[in-house]
Amino acid sequence: MPGRRSGPGGFVAVPGMAPGRPGLAPPNIPFIIVVVSSQVVQSSRSPSGWGNNVGPTRKVGNSRLFTHWRRFRARLTRAGPGGSGAAGRPFDDEPPLRAELFSAEQMEQHGVRLASAHRVLQGRVPEQLLSRLAANERVLIETCDRLTATVAAKRRVTPAGEWLLDNFYPVEEQIRTARKHLPRGYSRELPGLAGGASAGLPRVYDIALETIAHGDGRLELDGLSRFVAAYQTVTPLRLGELWAIPIMLRLALIENLRRVAVRIATGRKDRDLARQDPKNLILVIADMARSNPPMTTPFVSELARRLQGHGPALALPLTWIEQQLAESGLSIEQMVRSGNQQQAADQVSISNSIGSLRNLGTMDWREFVEAMSVVER
Repeated sequence: MPGRRSGPGGFVAVPGMAPGRPGLAPPNIPFIIVVVSSQVVQSSRSPSGWGNNVGPTRKVGNSRLFTHWRRFRARLTRAGPGGSGAAGRPFDDEPPLRAELFSAEQMEQHGVRLASAHRVLQGRVPEQLLSRLAANERVLIETCDRLTATVAAKRRVTPAGEWLLDNFYPVEEQIRTARKHLPRGYSRELPGLAGGASAGLPRVYDIALETIAHGDGRLELDGLSRFVAAYQTVTPLRLGELWAIPIMLRLALIENLRRVAVRIATGRKDRDLARQDPKNLILVIADMARSNPPMTTPFVSELARRLQGHGPALALPLTWIEQQLAESGLSIEQMVRSGNQQQAADQVSISNSIGSLRNLGTMDWREFVEAMSVVER
Protein backbone atom coordinates (compact mmCIF):
# COMPACT_ATOMS: atom_id res chain seq x y z
CA MET A 1 0.00 0.00 0.00
CA PRO A 2 1.62 3.29 -1.07
CA GLY A 3 2.35 5.81 1.65
CA ARG A 4 -0.22 8.53 2.21
CA ARG A 5 0.65 12.14 1.64
CA SER A 6 0.55 14.48 4.58
CA GLY A 7 -2.00 17.26 4.79
CA PRO A 8 -1.49 20.93 3.95
CA GLY A 9 1.44 22.47 5.68
CA GLY A 10 2.51 25.72 7.23
CA PHE A 11 5.63 27.25 8.68
CA VAL A 12 7.50 24.71 10.72
CA ALA A 13 10.13 25.25 13.36
CA VAL A 14 13.03 22.82 13.32
CA PRO A 15 14.80 23.68 16.57
CA GLY A 16 18.32 22.76 15.89
CA MET A 17 16.81 20.14 15.37
CA ALA A 18 15.45 18.44 18.56
CA PRO A 19 14.61 19.95 21.97
CA GLY A 20 16.97 19.13 24.78
CA ARG A 21 19.85 18.15 22.51
CA PRO A 22 22.52 20.85 22.89
CA GLY A 23 25.20 21.27 20.31
CA LEU A 24 23.03 20.63 17.25
CA ALA A 25 22.20 24.30 16.66
CA PRO A 26 24.21 27.50 17.07
CA PRO A 27 23.31 29.05 20.43
CA ASN A 28 22.76 32.50 18.90
CA ILE A 29 19.88 31.36 16.68
CA PRO A 30 16.58 31.95 18.56
CA PHE A 31 14.42 29.93 16.19
CA ILE A 32 14.38 28.42 12.71
CA ILE A 33 11.25 28.73 10.62
CA VAL A 34 10.92 27.02 7.25
CA VAL A 35 8.28 28.19 4.81
CA VAL A 36 6.21 25.24 3.65
CA SER A 37 2.96 26.78 2.43
CA SER A 38 0.35 29.21 3.73
CA GLN A 39 -0.26 28.16 7.34
CA VAL A 40 1.96 28.85 10.33
CA VAL A 41 3.62 26.44 12.71
CA GLN A 42 5.90 28.25 15.15
CA SER A 43 8.27 27.31 17.91
CA SER A 44 10.05 29.78 20.15
CA ARG A 45 13.16 29.42 22.21
CA SER A 46 12.79 30.22 25.89
CA PRO A 47 15.71 31.77 27.79
CA SER A 48 16.53 28.39 29.33
CA GLY A 49 16.37 26.29 26.18
CA TRP A 50 14.25 25.01 23.35
CA GLY A 51 10.55 24.72 24.02
CA ASN A 52 10.81 24.51 27.82
CA ASN A 53 8.55 27.47 28.60
CA VAL A 54 6.92 28.28 25.27
CA GLY A 55 5.33 25.33 23.50
CA PRO A 56 4.95 25.08 19.73
CA THR A 57 1.81 26.35 18.02
CA ARG A 58 1.04 24.29 14.97
CA LYS A 59 -1.78 22.92 12.86
CA VAL A 60 -2.73 19.35 13.69
CA GLY A 61 -2.91 16.77 10.90
CA ASN A 62 0.42 17.22 9.14
CA SER A 63 1.99 14.24 10.89
CA ARG A 64 -0.46 11.60 9.63
CA LEU A 65 2.08 10.18 7.18
CA PHE A 66 4.80 9.79 9.79
CA THR A 67 2.33 8.29 12.28
CA HIS A 68 1.31 5.73 9.66
CA TRP A 69 4.98 4.95 9.03
CA ARG A 70 5.64 4.37 12.74
CA ARG A 71 2.58 2.12 13.08
CA PHE A 72 3.73 0.01 10.12
CA ARG A 73 7.18 -0.44 11.63
CA ALA A 74 5.63 -1.35 15.01
CA ARG A 75 3.48 -4.02 13.35
CA LEU A 76 6.56 -5.66 11.88
CA THR A 77 8.34 -5.64 15.24
CA ARG A 78 5.71 -7.64 17.07
CA ALA A 79 6.94 -11.02 18.24
CA GLY A 80 6.20 -13.99 16.07
CA PRO A 81 4.20 -16.90 17.48
CA GLY A 82 5.91 -19.74 19.21
CA GLY A 83 7.11 -18.27 22.51
CA SER A 84 10.77 -18.33 23.45
CA GLY A 85 13.71 -19.20 21.25
CA ALA A 86 14.36 -18.30 17.63
CA ALA A 87 10.74 -18.84 16.64
CA GLY A 88 9.52 -16.12 19.01
CA ARG A 89 11.85 -13.24 18.19
CA PRO A 90 10.63 -9.94 16.78
CA PHE A 91 10.59 -10.14 12.99
CA ASP A 92 12.75 -7.06 12.38
CA ASP A 93 15.39 -8.25 14.86
CA GLU A 94 16.40 -11.15 12.64
CA PRO A 95 18.83 -10.55 9.77
CA PRO A 96 18.85 -12.90 6.77
CA LEU A 97 20.57 -16.25 7.20
CA ARG A 98 23.82 -14.90 5.82
CA ALA A 99 27.08 -15.91 7.49
CA GLU A 100 30.61 -16.43 6.19
CA LEU A 101 30.55 -18.49 2.99
CA PHE A 102 32.11 -21.91 3.61
CA SER A 103 33.59 -24.40 1.16
CA ALA A 104 32.82 -28.11 1.55
CA GLU A 105 36.02 -28.53 3.57
CA GLN A 106 35.10 -25.64 5.84
CA MET A 107 31.62 -27.10 6.32
CA GLU A 108 33.26 -30.28 7.60
CA GLN A 109 35.20 -28.30 10.19
CA HIS A 110 32.08 -26.36 11.12
CA GLY A 111 30.15 -29.60 11.60
CA VAL A 112 32.60 -30.71 14.27
CA ARG A 113 32.45 -27.33 16.04
CA LEU A 114 28.66 -27.22 15.95
CA ALA A 115 28.25 -30.74 17.33
CA SER A 116 30.63 -29.89 20.17
CA ALA A 117 28.61 -26.77 21.01
CA HIS A 118 25.15 -28.37 20.91
CA ARG A 119 23.55 -29.39 24.19
CA VAL A 120 20.43 -31.54 23.95
CA LEU A 121 17.36 -30.54 25.94
CA GLN A 122 15.95 -33.10 28.37
CA GLY A 123 12.36 -33.93 27.51
CA ARG A 124 10.27 -32.85 24.54
CA VAL A 125 10.58 -29.50 22.82
CA PRO A 126 7.47 -27.29 22.46
CA GLU A 127 5.75 -27.19 19.08
CA GLN A 128 6.99 -23.98 17.43
CA LEU A 129 7.77 -24.72 13.80
CA LEU A 130 4.18 -24.93 12.53
CA SER A 131 3.23 -21.57 14.05
CA ARG A 132 6.43 -20.06 12.71
CA LEU A 133 5.63 -21.39 9.23
CA ALA A 134 2.18 -19.78 9.40
CA ALA A 135 3.71 -16.47 10.53
CA ASN A 136 6.29 -16.60 7.74
CA GLU A 137 3.57 -17.25 5.18
CA ARG A 138 1.56 -14.27 6.44
CA VAL A 139 4.53 -11.90 6.20
CA LEU A 140 5.43 -13.12 2.69
CA ILE A 141 1.85 -12.60 1.47
CA GLU A 142 1.68 -9.11 2.99
CA THR A 143 5.01 -8.19 1.42
CA CYS A 144 3.97 -9.40 -2.03
CA ASP A 145 0.67 -7.52 -1.74
CA ARG A 146 2.63 -4.36 -1.01
CA LEU A 147 5.01 -5.00 -3.91
CA THR A 148 2.07 -5.58 -6.24
CA ALA A 149 0.60 -2.22 -5.22
CA THR A 150 4.00 -0.60 -5.77
CA VAL A 151 4.23 -1.99 -9.30
CA ALA A 152 0.64 -0.89 -10.03
CA ALA A 153 1.60 2.63 -8.92
CA LYS A 154 4.53 2.47 -11.38
CA ARG A 155 7.14 2.84 -8.67
CA ARG A 156 10.51 1.15 -8.65
CA VAL A 157 10.87 -2.19 -6.88
CA THR A 158 14.25 -3.43 -5.64
CA PRO A 159 15.81 -6.41 -7.47
CA ALA A 160 15.15 -8.67 -4.46
CA GLY A 161 11.51 -7.56 -4.46
CA GLU A 162 11.22 -8.36 -8.16
CA TRP A 163 12.61 -11.85 -7.58
CA LEU A 164 10.18 -12.50 -4.76
CA LEU A 165 7.19 -11.16 -6.69
CA ASP A 166 8.01 -13.09 -9.87
CA ASN A 167 8.49 -16.37 -7.99
CA PHE A 168 5.81 -16.08 -5.33
CA TYR A 169 3.58 -18.82 -6.74
CA PRO A 170 6.28 -21.55 -6.45
CA VAL A 171 7.13 -20.19 -2.99
CA GLU A 172 3.48 -20.67 -1.97
CA GLU A 173 3.67 -24.23 -3.29
CA GLN A 174 6.74 -24.86 -1.15
CA ILE A 175 4.92 -23.54 1.92
CA ARG A 176 2.02 -25.93 1.26
CA THR A 177 4.50 -28.80 0.84
CA ALA A 178 6.20 -27.89 4.11
CA ARG A 179 2.87 -27.85 5.94
CA LYS A 180 1.94 -31.23 4.43
CA HIS A 181 5.23 -32.85 5.48
CA LEU A 182 5.21 -31.34 8.97
CA PRO A 183 2.27 -32.91 10.84
CA ARG A 184 1.36 -31.45 14.19
CA GLY A 185 3.54 -32.85 16.96
CA TYR A 186 6.21 -34.11 14.56
CA SER A 187 8.94 -31.73 15.73
CA ARG A 188 8.22 -32.56 19.38
CA GLU A 189 9.56 -36.07 18.77
CA LEU A 190 12.94 -34.70 17.67
CA PRO A 191 15.76 -33.90 20.13
CA GLY A 192 15.79 -30.21 20.98
CA LEU A 193 18.51 -27.78 22.01
CA ALA A 194 18.95 -26.54 25.56
CA GLY A 195 20.75 -23.30 24.73
CA GLY A 196 21.99 -20.98 22.04
CA ALA A 197 20.11 -19.07 19.35
CA SER A 198 17.89 -22.10 18.61
CA ALA A 199 17.08 -23.01 22.20
CA GLY A 200 13.82 -24.93 22.41
CA LEU A 201 13.93 -25.90 18.73
CA PRO A 202 14.84 -29.26 17.18
CA ARG A 203 18.57 -29.88 16.88
CA VAL A 204 18.23 -30.83 13.24
CA TYR A 205 16.51 -27.52 12.50
CA ASP A 206 19.56 -25.66 13.76
CA ILE A 207 21.71 -27.84 11.49
CA ALA A 208 19.50 -26.73 8.58
CA LEU A 209 19.78 -23.06 9.57
CA GLU A 210 23.59 -23.32 9.68
CA THR A 211 23.63 -25.03 6.27
CA ILE A 212 21.59 -22.24 4.68
CA ALA A 213 23.45 -19.44 6.47
CA HIS A 214 26.92 -20.57 5.35
CA GLY A 215 25.76 -21.02 1.76
CA ASP A 216 23.80 -17.73 1.60
CA GLY A 217 20.70 -19.72 0.69
CA ARG A 218 22.49 -21.96 -1.80
CA LEU A 219 22.20 -25.66 -1.02
CA GLU A 220 24.77 -28.16 -2.32
CA LEU A 221 24.32 -31.84 -1.49
CA ASP A 222 28.07 -32.52 -1.32
CA GLY A 223 28.65 -29.78 1.25
CA LEU A 224 25.58 -30.88 3.22
CA SER A 225 26.73 -34.51 3.26
CA ARG A 226 30.20 -33.64 4.48
CA PHE A 227 28.74 -31.27 7.09
CA VAL A 228 26.37 -33.90 8.51
CA ALA A 229 29.00 -36.66 8.38
CA ALA A 230 31.49 -34.47 10.28
CA TYR A 231 28.80 -33.56 12.83
CA GLN A 232 28.20 -37.26 13.51
CA THR A 233 31.86 -37.92 14.26
CA VAL A 234 31.12 -36.06 17.52
CA THR A 235 27.40 -36.75 18.08
CA PRO A 236 25.43 -39.31 16.04
CA LEU A 237 22.02 -38.18 14.82
CA ARG A 238 18.95 -40.33 15.16
CA LEU A 239 17.48 -41.94 12.07
CA GLY A 240 14.37 -39.77 12.46
CA GLU A 241 16.53 -36.65 12.46
CA LEU A 242 18.21 -37.66 9.21
CA TRP A 243 14.82 -38.17 7.56
CA ALA A 244 13.77 -34.76 8.93
CA ILE A 245 16.63 -32.91 7.24
CA PRO A 246 14.75 -32.23 3.93
CA ILE A 247 11.72 -30.67 5.65
CA MET A 248 13.96 -28.70 8.02
CA LEU A 249 15.91 -27.33 5.07
CA ARG A 250 12.63 -26.30 3.43
CA LEU A 251 11.53 -24.53 6.61
CA ALA A 252 14.92 -22.80 6.92
CA LEU A 253 14.75 -21.55 3.32
CA ILE A 254 11.22 -20.21 3.84
CA GLU A 255 12.46 -18.57 7.04
CA ASN A 256 15.26 -16.92 5.09
CA LEU A 257 12.82 -15.62 2.46
CA ARG A 258 10.68 -14.11 5.20
CA ARG A 259 13.66 -12.39 6.82
CA VAL A 260 14.63 -10.77 3.54
CA ALA A 261 10.97 -9.93 2.84
CA VAL A 262 10.76 -7.95 6.10
CA ARG A 263 13.74 -5.88 4.95
CA ILE A 264 12.09 -5.35 1.57
CA ALA A 265 8.80 -4.26 3.18
CA THR A 266 10.34 -1.85 5.69
CA GLY A 267 12.63 -0.44 3.00
CA ARG A 268 9.66 0.08 0.69
CA LYS A 269 7.76 1.95 3.41
CA ASP A 270 10.78 4.12 4.23
CA ARG A 271 11.23 4.97 0.56
CA ASP A 272 7.52 5.82 0.25
CA LEU A 273 7.92 8.22 3.15
CA ALA A 274 10.84 9.93 1.42
CA ARG A 275 8.97 10.11 -1.92
CA GLN A 276 6.56 12.78 -0.69
CA ASP A 277 6.56 16.27 -2.14
CA PRO A 278 9.72 18.03 -0.89
CA LYS A 279 7.64 20.69 0.86
CA ASN A 280 5.65 18.07 2.77
CA LEU A 281 8.89 16.26 3.55
CA ILE A 282 10.02 19.17 5.71
CA LEU A 283 6.98 18.66 7.92
CA VAL A 284 7.77 14.97 8.15
CA ILE A 285 11.36 15.78 9.14
CA ALA A 286 10.05 18.07 11.89
CA ASP A 287 7.98 15.20 13.27
CA MET A 288 10.99 12.91 13.04
CA ALA A 289 13.13 15.40 14.93
CA ARG A 290 10.83 15.04 17.93
CA SER A 291 10.58 11.23 17.71
CA ASN A 292 14.27 10.65 16.95
CA PRO A 293 13.73 7.53 14.78
CA PRO A 294 16.60 5.39 13.43
CA MET A 295 18.07 6.55 10.15
CA THR A 296 17.53 3.67 7.70
CA THR A 297 19.44 3.31 4.46
CA PRO A 298 16.29 3.22 2.24
CA PHE A 299 14.89 6.42 3.73
CA VAL A 300 18.18 8.30 3.67
CA SER A 301 18.97 7.19 0.11
CA GLU A 302 15.55 8.14 -1.25
CA LEU A 303 15.42 11.43 0.64
CA ALA A 304 18.85 12.45 -0.63
CA ARG A 305 17.85 11.59 -4.19
CA ARG A 306 14.63 13.59 -3.89
CA LEU A 307 16.07 16.71 -2.27
CA GLN A 308 19.45 17.11 -3.93
CA GLY A 309 19.45 19.74 -6.65
CA HIS A 310 16.39 21.60 -5.33
CA GLY A 311 18.35 24.58 -4.09
CA PRO A 312 19.28 25.85 -0.62
CA ALA A 313 15.64 26.26 0.49
CA LEU A 314 15.24 22.48 0.71
CA ALA A 315 18.73 21.70 2.00
CA LEU A 316 17.68 21.89 5.68
CA PRO A 317 16.32 18.33 5.90
CA LEU A 318 19.56 16.99 4.43
CA THR A 319 21.53 19.02 6.95
CA TRP A 320 19.49 17.53 9.79
CA ILE A 321 20.03 14.02 8.44
CA GLU A 322 23.77 14.64 8.18
CA GLN A 323 23.84 15.80 11.82
CA GLN A 324 22.04 12.66 12.99
CA LEU A 325 24.33 10.37 11.00
CA ALA A 326 27.46 12.21 12.10
CA GLU A 327 26.72 11.27 15.72
CA SER A 328 27.27 7.64 14.66
CA GLY A 329 30.27 8.43 12.47
CA LEU A 330 28.27 8.02 9.24
CA SER A 331 27.41 10.17 6.25
CA ILE A 332 24.71 10.23 3.58
CA GLU A 333 27.21 8.92 0.99
CA GLN A 334 28.07 5.95 3.20
CA MET A 335 24.40 5.17 3.77
CA VAL A 336 23.65 5.28 0.05
CA ARG A 337 26.58 2.98 -0.70
CA SER A 338 25.54 0.63 2.10
CA GLY A 339 21.98 0.58 0.78
CA ASN A 340 23.15 -0.41 -2.70
CA GLN A 341 25.28 -3.22 -1.26
CA GLN A 342 22.36 -4.44 0.88
CA GLN A 343 20.05 -4.53 -2.14
CA ALA A 344 22.58 -6.61 -4.09
CA ALA A 345 23.07 -9.00 -1.14
CA ASP A 346 19.30 -9.38 -0.64
CA GLN A 347 18.86 -10.22 -4.31
CA VAL A 348 21.47 -13.00 -4.06
CA SER A 349 19.84 -14.40 -0.90
CA ILE A 350 16.37 -14.39 -2.47
CA SER A 351 17.49 -15.99 -5.74
CA ASN A 352 19.62 -18.64 -3.99
CA SER A 353 16.84 -19.54 -1.55
CA ILE A 354 14.21 -19.87 -4.28
CA GLY A 355 16.58 -21.98 -6.39
CA SER A 356 17.35 -24.23 -3.44
CA LEU A 357 13.65 -24.73 -2.71
CA ARG A 358 13.22 -25.96 -6.26
CA ASN A 359 16.22 -28.28 -5.99
CA LEU A 360 15.01 -29.93 -2.79
CA GLY A 361 12.49 -31.97 -4.76
CA THR A 362 15.10 -33.28 -7.19
CA MET A 363 17.51 -34.71 -4.59
CA ASP A 364 17.59 -38.40 -3.68
CA TRP A 365 17.00 -38.19 0.08
CA ARG A 366 16.74 -41.94 0.57
CA GLU A 367 20.28 -42.33 -0.70
CA PHE A 368 21.36 -39.42 1.49
CA VAL A 369 19.85 -40.97 4.64
CA GLU A 370 21.36 -44.37 3.88
CA ALA A 371 24.78 -42.80 3.38
CA MET A 372 24.55 -40.77 6.58
CA SER A 373 22.92 -43.35 8.83
CA VAL A 374 25.27 -44.66 11.50
CA VAL A 375 23.04 -47.76 11.83
CA GLU A 376 23.26 -48.52 8.11
CA ARG A 377 27.04 -48.23 8.24
